[in-house]
Amino acid sequence: MYTPPAFAVDDLSDIRRMIAACRLANFVTATADGPLATPLPMFLDESEGDYGVLYAHLARPNPQWKVQPIGPGLAIFMGPDAYVTPSWYASKAEHGKVVPTWNYESVHASGPVEFFDDGDRLLDIVTRLTRLHETGRKSPWAVSDAPESYIAGQLRGIVGLRMPIEKLEGKRKMSQNRSEADRNSVREGLASSGEAMDRVAATLVP
Repeated sequence: MYTPPAFAVDDLSDIRRMIAACRLANFVTATADGPLATPLPMFLDESEGDYGVLYAHLARPNPQWKVQPIGPGLAIFMGPDAYVTPSWYASKAEHGKVVPTWNYESVHASGPVEFFDDGDRLLDIVTRLTRLHETGRKSPWAVSDAPESYIAGQLRGIVGLRMPIEKLEGKRKMSQNRSEADRNSVREGLASSGEAMDRVAATLVP
């Protein structure tokens, strides 16, 4: 990922927060048949390795797990993003030398890919993933709420994914390269937007 120094996120805890905040990642592998990609809910186990291990599962009919990857896999986590109009910049009135841009957060995690279909491991993954997204709900659903035989049948329809992270890159492009006056106006413009994602991005402009 191209990351100018001004936009680099180097703090591991910050990068992990960005991953945790992303509800859906794009899992990409290079293969002899060309690149393959699948949107997947993934979770990070921080206790394994230096950077942690990503887990997910794919539908068994998905061809991605059947094709041998060439090199490491790549998980792309996209955070809040927003279009930035040059009309917001205070510097527009000064010299007019401004153009549109896009603000965004992104994390790229890569490492060796392992696919598996062991029932116990699959049950552990779906249980942990479910708990992650059900926690905080008024009436959280648990895998154990469904009949055991039904869950066993569902597990036969998926394949597990384990990817130990060997390379981790974080990027936060939120107008850090603009003047304070421009950042203030961008923040105000995004905060007043009718788009919910714009308003979230406004909170990330320094």
